[in-house]
Amino acid sequence: MSDDLHPVSRQLVNLLKTNCCWYESFHHQAVRTSEEAAAARPGYGLSQGAKAIILRVKRNQRDKFFVMLVFPADRKFDGKRVKAYFKARDIRFASEAEVSALTGGVQPGGVPPFGSLFDLPVYVAPELFDLEKIVFNAGDRRFSLAMRAADYRLLERPVEFAFIA
Repeated sequence: MSDDLHPVSRQLVNLLKTNCCWYESFHHQAVRTSEEAAAARPGYGLSQGAKAIILRVKRNQRDKFFVMLVFPADRKFDGKRVKAYFKARDIRFASEAEVSALTGGVQPGGVPPFGSLFDLPVYVAPELFDLEKIVFNAGDRRFSLAMRAADYRLLERPVEFAFIA
């Protein structure tokens, strides 16, 4: 593993090894979009990508918090469903500066679906677990991991709710 990757990349590989999880790793050119990432991962399609986004949820002036949504990369989330689930007045994507502050410097596009590493609650679309394997950028835009979806569910223990369109 390259030493110039974000430390989260090594942390994820160690997590998978420690828990005896099957995984594959991919070193590739830096990617930002799910489509670019899918093209860089031989043997995996866009639908197997586990897209992780960080949202800021605002219920009122004082009640604001960040969450991570994880869903198949070929799908979009339904903002109305997310707002209703959290009883929010407003939701928005975390800014690049907020993502960096929350993740210890991981860039948008490199955020892995392991919110537990960043003390972020994780909410997953149940459709992700229809897949046998998932693949995602793992702390760096130049490094991806593939793993079994069932192992991800066991390791991360996300909350599941239907939020994709």
